[in-house]
Amino acid sequence: MTLEPYATEIEKVVQKQDSSIEFGLTNEQVQKRIKEFGGNEILEGNPKSRWRILLDQFIDPIILILGLATFFTFLFSPDLLETIATLTVIILTVSIGFVMELQGIRSLEALRKMGATECLVLRDGKIKMIPSSSLVPGDIILVDTGDMVSADARLITVKNLSIKEASLTGESTAVEKDVKPLPQNIPLAERSNMVFKGTSVIQGSAKAIVTNTGLDTQLGKIQKISSTIEEPRTPLEKKLSQLSKWLIWLTLIFAILIFFTGYLRGMDIITILKTAIALAVAAIPEGLPIVATIALARGMLKLSKRQIIIKKMEAVETLGATNIICTDKTGTLTEDKMQVHTLAFEGNMLNAIQNEEHHFFEQLLQKKYFNKLIMASVLCNNVVLDNANKRGDSIELALIEFVEKLKLDSKKIKAVNPEQLEIPFNTNSKLMVTLNKNESNGSTIYVKGAFEGLVKYCNTIIKANKIEKFTNKTEWFELVNNLASQGLRVLGFAYKDIDAHSPKEDLLSQLTFIGIIGFLDPARKDVKPTIKAYKDAGIKVVMLTGDHPGTAKKIAEEVGLLTTGSNIEAVIHSENIKIEEELDTDNKERLLNASVFARVTPEQKLKIISFYQKNNNIVGMFGDGINDIPALRKADIGIAMGLRGTQAAREAADIILKNDRFTAMQLAINQGRAIFDHIRQFVVYLLSCNLAEVVSVGLVALLNLPAPLLPLQILFLNLVTDIFPALALGMGKGEVDIMNRPPRKADEPIMTPQLWSSTIIYGLCITAAVVGITAYAHFTLKASPSEINNMAFFTLVLAQLLNVFNMSKSEVSFLNNEVIKNPWVWGAIVLSIFITVGAYYITPIANALHLINLSTQQFGWVLVFALGSLALSQIIKRSGGTF
Repeated sequence: MTLEPYATEIEKVVQKQDSSIEFGLTNEQVQKRIKEFGGNEILEGNPKSRWRILLDQFIDPIILILGLATFFTFLFSPDLLETIATLTVIILTVSIGFVMELQGIRSLEALRKMGATECLVLRDGKIKMIPSSSLVPGDIILVDTGDMVSADARLITVKNLSIKEASLTGESTAVEKDVKPLPQNIPLAERSNMVFKGTSVIQGSAKAIVTNTGLDTQLGKIQKISSTIEEPRTPLEKKLSQLSKWLIWLTLIFAILIFFTGYLRGMDIITILKTAIALAVAAIPEGLPIVATIALARGMLKLSKRQIIIKKMEAVETLGATNIICTDKTGTLTEDKMQVHTLAFEGNMLNAIQNEEHHFFEQLLQKKYFNKLIMASVLCNNVVLDNANKRGDSIELALIEFVEKLKLDSKKIKAVNPEQLEIPFNTNSKLMVTLNKNESNGSTIYVKGAFEGLVKYCNTIIKANKIEKFTNKTEWFELVNNLASQGLRVLGFAYKDIDAHSPKEDLLSQLTFIGIIGFLDPARKDVKPTIKAYKDAGIKVVMLTGDHPGTAKKIAEEVGLLTTGSNIEAVIHSENIKIEEELDTDNKERLLNASVFARVTPEQKLKIISFYQKNNNIVGMFGDGINDIPALRKADIGIAMGLRGTQAAREAADIILKNDRFTAMQLAINQGRAIFDHIRQFVVYLLSCNLAEVVSVGLVALLNLPAPLLPLQILFLNLVTDIFPALALGMGKGEVDIMNRPPRKADEPIMTPQLWSSTIIYGLCITAAVVGITAYAHFTLKASPSEINNMAFFTLVLAQLLNVFNMSKSEVSFLNNEVIKNPWVWGAIVLSIFITVGAYYITPIANALHLINLSTQQFGWVLVFALGSLALSQIIKRSGGTF
């Protein structure tokens, strides 16, 4: 393979590749090189198989705990009903997770738009159309306007060639190409004699020799970097895993405690084991995985209706924890098309974006300088004026678009002023020249191009509708440099009227300078308010771009990342990023506080994200290009564009925005935060209910009272009366102030000390009701063991249902809060009571649950003790004892 082909004369490149500019490779050479170098393909890796998706659902720690408990339940107390009921929960949870993740993968497959591409190649002296995957080093390829470059190649000949490399380098402006050798070690973005796989031809045509294919291309190297990156577990996965460990220890502690207590009291060993297993079943919140899965799935489906595809359910919640969002510039924060930004004439400068209304420019059309600028913009322009699909260079398209905003007809202007001669733009003069007939039976020369190339041919300038000597060229140079430092691409315009008899050989002499236009890929109008909303939510937005620092600064000011007039030093240049070194406090703070990074490479994006993560941040990354792939994989949440994004970027991301809107993530973050709040609510709800079951059974056993709960009754509670209210909590809309809160800390667990305290208090309040009614029925009412068991069971059912009203915040009214207003909560309570009543009256179920007929008085005491548990909880809550 040729090393550094951009720094080598083209003849030597062709010689080293053993190829021919006129003949190309022979078929025999191609076959040998395919065996040596392989196909020109970059494998994205095999998609996740359905079996792998299914297996991943079973790896959930809570599912594993539940499966283990089911095994021991069946081993020591082989009740088929209990086993079937528990297995049903496991199968239902796994099925929901499987279906939702499979849906995300199918959505991604539906977005695949890049099929097998083809390219023109010179082989055996003939031009052929072949699959791009068949290219080998040494092939001579031909590219034209609109083509996608199929391999890395050294240019042999070019004709007005411009390549869009934003997906690879982050540079928003199309790159003009030439064939001259360049110095060694020049940055990728400045290799003007090379074309790269995955970039697109905006204008012109070229012949080039392939130097690298497949994984040896620049795109392939980036893919190799990303393949070594281990995707981090989502914060929710980590937190649920941590919670599961707590549950394992709690289960073991309770089971061991009961076993030794019973043994010391001389109880039968089988009875002790059954009681310990019952407690283990009670300690495990069987409903937690299914409720968490359904809450995430609902959020996933809700977002899919808003054109947001979630590939992995846990990614929904991760958005709610995100406190830093990194984003590229081109196409994400900007429109990804050039636009006329600034117009400057002698003594007059206008901002076209701030004054884009037609009436503002209408009066200017009477001015000579403005009229001549419009004529030059249309006539010295090669855009194909097809109304359905205008085609051409992005700068020239911007000029036509600006003219049409003024309600002027570009086609008519060209028809009235037909072109007589054209000197196309070339990289040496950096000028384009046209000679057009005018309405005065003469001709006009129009010239546009780089200011420094144009100005040397100008000896006059339009000033106040008059032609004067051009004496202040130095001032204009300063103005052009100032605009360029702000990130604008600047073109100068000039003209010269000639009569029909004037010689046409010397077109560039004695031109009259009109003025300059500065172009910019403008910021999207909806981005600035979105960034403000992120700031209000405590989320820091960071721009990572491969573009010029001045361009980055300009866009950052327009979208609100930087204040207007910020010093250019507010933008950190890639040369100053030394993250791999040990940073002192000042430099560390500077990087953490920075909002804009310019001239950033894919490797540096990766290092910046790793730096944020090491400093305890949850990082989201927006990207659409090849250069964003490693960062998308490394980020806690990778977000790709569905329309404009490359297929490789979509593969690497966790979330895909089908409509490419940066603003869509505001809704997704809101949803993520609400889901986490709801997860916390139903975790507290489920654990407090299960704690009540555990302590009630254990305490009653120690007091030698009749058992308040039997194993199958516990399972009934956990599967019916626990799950539906917990699900209803997950269906809430979320608090109204949710986007005005700062993101929670990255290391903050699902269950904080305050939430554990609240869980214990709510659980003990329910326990007080269950133990209370057990003791009251035994000592006062002299009820039978079966009646005591049933009264305790129904008390627990009702107390747990009422416990849902403890899940609102303590600072809001008991009668006016999110839980009370949630219709799903009321529906869940009615449904749970209906199921319980059905179990009471349907004889087979009642027999399985050991339910008997109770008197009205006994049900009255059930209601009193259950309401008492809610009243006790609320008294403690309003006294500041719980959240």
